[in-house]
Amino acid sequence: MIKRLYQDLGSYLHPREVLILYGPRRVGKTTLLENYLKTTKLKYRLETGENVIAKNLFSSRDLPRLKEYLQGYDLLVIDEAQTIPNIGEGLKLIIDQIPDVKIIATGSSSFDLANQVGEPLTDRKTTLTLYPVSQLELLQDGHNPHDLKQKLHEFLIFGSYPKVLVATKRDEKIRLVEELVGSYILKDILALDKIKASRTILDLLKLLAFQIGSEVSLGELSRQLSIDGKTVSKYLDLLEKSFIIIRLGGFSRNLRSEITDKAKYYFLDNGIRNGVISQFNNLDTRNDIGQLWENFIFIERLKKRSYQHLYGQSYFWRTYEQQEIDLVEERDGKLFTYEYKWSPKNKTILPPKAWISSYPEHQSFEVINPDNYLDFIGG
Repeated sequence: MIKRLYQDLGSYLHPREVLILYGPRRVGKTTLLENYLKTTKLKYRLETGENVIAKNLFSSRDLPRLKEYLQGYDLLVIDEAQTIPNIGEGLKLIIDQIPDVKIIATGSSSFDLANQVGEPLTDRKTTLTLYPVSQLELLQDGHNPHDLKQKLHEFLIFGSYPKVLVATKRDEKIRLVEELVGSYILKDILALDKIKASRTILDLLKLLAFQIGSEVSLGELSRQLSIDGKTVSKYLDLLEKSFIIIRLGGFSRNLRSEITDKAKYYFLDNGIRNGVISQFNNLDTRNDIGQLWENFIFIERLKKRSYQHLYGQSYFWRTYEQQEIDLVEERDGKLFTYEYKWSPKNKTILPPKAWISSYPEHQSFEVINPDNYLDFIGG
């Protein structure tokens, strides 16, 4: 059992608010929920969004029926709530009219759940996002830093989904990743907007997998996939809202030569990225180690910032003259910059001259490598 950072869900429950637990499928939301329910003293009612009776009830906005259904309960829990039509309106009705009942709702698709609960529950919800297991969680769960570094190759190749993480055999890890890609992730995408072009979606993911660390051209994707640019944008948006990829925009304040019209895309999990292109070979036989390292560090930093509430914005920075910085974090009006390097030899790299001259107020520049990465994404 891996102890997650949101172990005590009860501390996030507030009167007249819904606790929303987001995250991709199979990251442990249901397990986290079950562990909490085993310890809570609240009398709870647990439903799943797949239950037809529950679907009809929460979609109906029938207040007398809802009051009867919840009579005697302190807590309502709805797992996979995104499958219930108009769930936001139903939850709003409960917290407005039955305020003594606390509510937890989980969802594996931010597209459906965010759209349905966002507007109805404005100022009436607390949102937590659960990711695949983070290095921060492993460190805080007592894992030895040296041991984590020794297993770094496994994180880069197979990722950090809970079942994959605890599997001990290579073949089992590969099977689990392939199952995640085929049975859960692509299934979620195709269900989001009644998408039927599964081959096109998979081809798009493969193109993105080979472009990690590079700016993505929508025009080039459109040409390679033989679809129009608007459809490409729509698919990218769906992939991001279904927790498969993360978009990173370009930073600019001063220079005309700074690139801002393109974005980078990272996969939420290295294992999923490798599963999409069916590449699980060892690091010493790969030519994409730099991409694997960049994806891993970016996502682990994202998890850390989310879990530790480090508010701010993230960007990459690059000029048309190919001067670049992998990550720019803007926090409290200050700029912090980072470069990812797989080789520990690259310790004395200096920030680009164009960056220094344009942003002399920047706070720091750090090179993140296999020697020091745990200081950056853990602790």
